[in-house]
Amino acid sequence: MATEKLFYQNQYIRSFSAKSVRSGTDEEGRSYVVLDQTAFYPTGGGQPHDMGTINGVNVLNVEEVEGEVRHYTAEPLGIHNEYTGEIDWERRFDHMQQHAGQHILSAAFEDNLGYKTVSFHLGKETCSIDLEVKGLTKEEMKQVENTANEIILENRPIDTKWVTKEELGQYHLRKDLSVSENIRLVIIPEFDYNGCGGTHPDSTGQVSSIKILHWEKQKKNKIRVYFVCGSRVLKQLGAKHQIVQGLTDTLNAPQEELNNSAANVLRQNKELEKIISELKFELIEYEADKLLDQEEIHRDQKIIKAIFSNRPMPELQSLAKTIADKSSEVLVMLVNENPDKLQLVCARGEAVAINMNDLIKQVLPDINGKGGGNASVAQGGGEKVIKAQELMERLVSKM
Repeated sequence: MATEKLFYQNQYIRSFSAKSVRSGTDEEGRSYVVLDQTAFYPTGGGQPHDMGTINGVNVLNVEEVEGEVRHYTAEPLGIHNEYTGEIDWERRFDHMQQHAGQHILSAAFEDNLGYKTVSFHLGKETCSIDLEVKGLTKEEMKQVENTANEIILENRPIDTKWVTKEELGQYHLRKDLSVSENIRLVIIPEFDYNGCGGTHPDSTGQVSSIKILHWEKQKKNKIRVYFVCGSRVLKQLGAKHQIVQGLTDTLNAPQEELNNSAANVLRQNKELEKIISELKFELIEYEADKLLDQEEIHRDQKIIKAIFSNRPMPELQSLAKTIADKSSEVLVMLVNENPDKLQLVCARGEAVAINMNDLIKQVLPDINGKGGGNASVAQGGGEKVIKAQELMERLVSKM
């Protein structure tokens, strides 16, 4: 097993030959093969697994299970004398850049500010570290980012070294080790010393650059910092530039004025929303007065009934309440018909004794519906199993 680990941690191997130890299928029905040696990195230490092919078959996942490295493949590989593996190099080198960048960034946080990294995640688009600190400022972030990129520009070597537990005293490690044997150190001389089994380039210059994107608070006094390294910096820059260019065209403003232009648009939208809300209120008032002119008498009770199509429920509720407020003796029954459902709202004036919640619950079962409310106003909805007019007639009959 130690030989196998040495092999997959040799980060510049792109292809290899091996013999099968065994193959099998796990409890989820996934096919896998275990080889006598492998250059595929299994998920671990915050770094995702490698991808690629074995004998031309796609490797979908690589995991270390019960001390062996399992290569999960798109289809069973069959029995062969020899297996040839090919690493997806673009993915591998990206992971190398991100992982080394995390070492540099974490060391810069600790050296500059004394903030320790407690976890690391290498995602598909961005990476993140969790810092043991309550808060961060823009000035602190800028300071750390500058230090990290200076270390990259100095093109310092990134060395790996296997040591024994007794030899650890020679190194100033940033965190405690999780293993006591097969100890592998990743070293950036005079800057960072870490126990790590991940893959890294052989110099800081190959990380290319580090960019902190943003940060957010987490539970238990931690801050999560999102960042990218290497080719991901260019990818992020390109994507963001396209967005900025699109906003520049949409808002008809140069890049440096986008914030002000966007703020003006939002302010204008709020003003328009306020005007629209006021106009809707006036329309509801007008509509309520018009419906009051159409009141009927049923069993000595004044009623207002109306059927609508595709009317928003909040508008129906507002309309029913407005009518009830305008006339203390009226009972309001509104039905709304949508393509696949029926809705209803009932409201009463102060002088009406009928309970609205009880009223609608007598007809909701007819449409397999649900709803509720109180004695003054209630609403509900259900399936369109009967016509809107029939629902209204049943509602009136239950008064």
